[in-house]
Amino acid sequence: MSATAQRTRPEATAAAMPSPFTLRLRPVLDLTPDQLLELSALNDDLRFELTTDGELIIMAPASWSSTRRNAEIARQLGNWAIANGTGDVADSSGGFNLPNGATRSPDAAWVAQAKIDALSPEQHERFADLCPDFVIELRSPSDRLSVAKRKMQEWIENGVQLGWLIDPSNKRVYIYRPNVAVEQLDNPASVSGEPVLPGFALDLHRIW
Repeated sequence: MSATAQRTRPEATAAAMPSPFTLRLRPVLDLTPDQLLELSALNDDLRFELTTDGELIIMAPASWSSTRRNAEIARQLGNWAIANGTGDVADSSGGFNLPNGATRSPDAAWVAQAKIDALSPEQHERFADLCPDFVIELRSPSDRLSVAKRKMQEWIENGVQLGWLIDPSNKRVYIYRPNVAVEQLDNPASVSGEPVLPGFALDLHRIW
């Protein structure tokens, strides 16, 4: 991708675009993770993901409700990670190059320190070539539940050990683990991260 590409004006992007928007690129263009990173830098008012089929998913900035919930989730998870000391947290802007070739961004993620330490200094400046150990996806009103569930299954298939799909509109949490049926919690007050995140429980009162 040319470094001379023009930055897209904000007024031509988020305000006029449904979210998320999927753009099919193959066979015209096969976007690489490094090109996706450059594209993200040129359009920092948008979020991008790349599917294993080479489709570009474009997401406009989140609503106030969604971004408030995202911030609260990241705060609680980050506070636990600092106290626990065995890994670190990424927010919704963090991208991960998965083993299946997709580049995905969860709303929050936790990665064990051993995986982080294995990255080279150069890799720290790109999308991480790893799969998180734990992810949270927060469903927004524009997200189709079936699509969100497929994304959660993709996380598990690529190595995530525990994943939560949080649906605020219905006050519901779907819990994903490898080789275990999906668990559904209706209007829980909290959800436990055991055993992947020992001692962590997400307080959902401020999420609902």
